Amino acid sequence: MGEIVGAGLLAHVPTIVLPEELRRALNNGEDFSLVEGLRRLRREVFESLDYDTVVVFDSHWATTVEFVLTAHARRSGRYTSEELPRGMSARPYDFEGDPELARAIASHAEEVGTWITPIDDPYLPIHYATTNLWEYLGEGLGGKRWISVGVCQTATTEDFLRMGRAVARGIADVDRKVVIIASGALSHTFWPLQELRKHEAAGTEHIFTPEALAADLERIEWFKAGDHAKVLAGMQDFLRFKPEARFGHYLMMIGALGESAVVAPGRLYGQYENSVGTGQVHIWFPRPEGGWRGEGRS
Repeated sequence: MGEIVGAGLLAHVPTIVLPEELRRALNNGEDFSLVEGLRRLRREVFESLDYDTVVVFDSHWATTVEFVLTAHARRSGRYTSEELPRGMSARPYDFEGDPELARAIASHAEEVGTWITPIDDPYLPIHYATTNLWEYLGEGLGGKRWISVGVCQTATTEDFLRMGRAVARGIADVDRKVVIIASGALSHTFWPLQELRKHEAAGTEHIFTPEALAADLERIEWFKAGDHAKVLAGMQDFLRFKPEARFGHYLMMIGALGESAVVAPGRLYGQYENSVGTGQVHIWFPRPEGGWRGEGRS
């Protein structure tokens, strides 16, 4: 029987794969803490944790009429971003997939009340919400499988939670130790083009509005406390600040872990930072000794 052994809400911003000199030029001579945060996460977690497969909830992969997940035996090639080819061009990727897990997840679509399709088309595009994090956390770690799950653009909060439930049931069906990555931002409004270059540094004064900043920081405190019930209860309010992909990446993650019953406290890797108006952070949720729902806690 499979299990989820760790989970993270992680930023994938293009800045992290720019050369260091360019990162420092954008950030007043300092590097972005998100970079060292990923390096620490690799050293402290991904190089030592016992896991088989990484499931990435990819907030850049928008589907429409169903949830889609990758079912390739292997994915390899070079990635150039249509959004920012100047910064992400011909970047190599090469990793094993997990077709058995993908199909196990999809098999639970009807019972959770949603639509899921596993796809192994070799021409299926890949997105940097997956590849940027694989470069930091997966490249060079042989034998680890990676699969991606798209974020359905017609889905509601409930739909995302249902997809998460299917992921949990699929993992339980197979003999896998799984890490889940919710790849995406918190509040997600960009500065207009004519103003954008004044807001490329990491400082939180560059977040698009003070209200968005306050909403992000409030949720980070809830994450640190393991109060996922409060995050879920506040989703309607948070949607006012346009979280990336309607926060579907986090919602699928927390749906897989147990929703409002989850009590796992988060650890920050790096600081909460701006990216041209959007709120970015790495928060890792180690599996509590008593399980994601805190079973056995006194």
